[in-house]
Amino acid sequence: MHPSDCKLLIFDWDGTLADSIGRIVEAMHVASERSGFELRDDFAVKGIIGLGLPEAIRTLYPQISDAELIAFREYYADHYIAAEAVPSPLFEGVLESMEAFRAEGYHLAVATGKARRGLDRVLKAHGWENYFDITRAADETASKPHPLMLEQILAHCEVRPEQALMVGDSSFDLQMARNAGMASVAVSYGAQSIEALKLFEPRLAIDRFSQLHAWLNQRA
Repeated sequence: MHPSDCKLLIFDWDGTLADSIGRIVEAMHVASERSGFELRDDFAVKGIIGLGLPEAIRTLYPQISDAELIAFREYYADHYIAAEAVPSPLFEGVLESMEAFRAEGYHLAVATGKARRGLDRVLKAHGWENYFDITRAADETASKPHPLMLEQILAHCEVRPEQALMVGDSSFDLQMARNAGMASVAVSYGAQSIEALKLFEPRLAIDRFSQLHAWLNQRA
């Protein structure tokens, strides 16, 4: 896909727009400890970020029962929400680039592994309740890497897959884009290594968010 063809930009939230990975890892460790499960290392936890929370927990602890899963989610949510009393900051360059994208007429969307309640909370914290054309959360659609949330976003914006880009920091983001027939952009500063992300053949790999705007400006 050439930058000039792009009409819709779809962003993951955690690790792509917001610097929240450390808090997610910490909350998962706390929930594991309170649940009496063996702690997984940071690398393992980062490897499930992007999935919906139930899918993430079951990936780390396949033996977990339904009742234990409910308790684990509550432990996780209690710790994470307390930590987010001061919202995780946006990465450098995100605010300026997003303003530029809006001014240039792009459709903007979010596709996240967060639950709707969590996504609404962080959007409100940043004053972005009505910023995006559409947002999709994992508990109201299929979890990544299933393409359903991207298909719903495309339908809402009336844009074809070849006119859209999925921007994310996890293999689940890029696999979801591939499953939807969409090009992707990988960011190197989030949950997973750029080497792992390049296996999914992103159209672009960036170390700073502002590089996305520079690349899209090639459309001139």
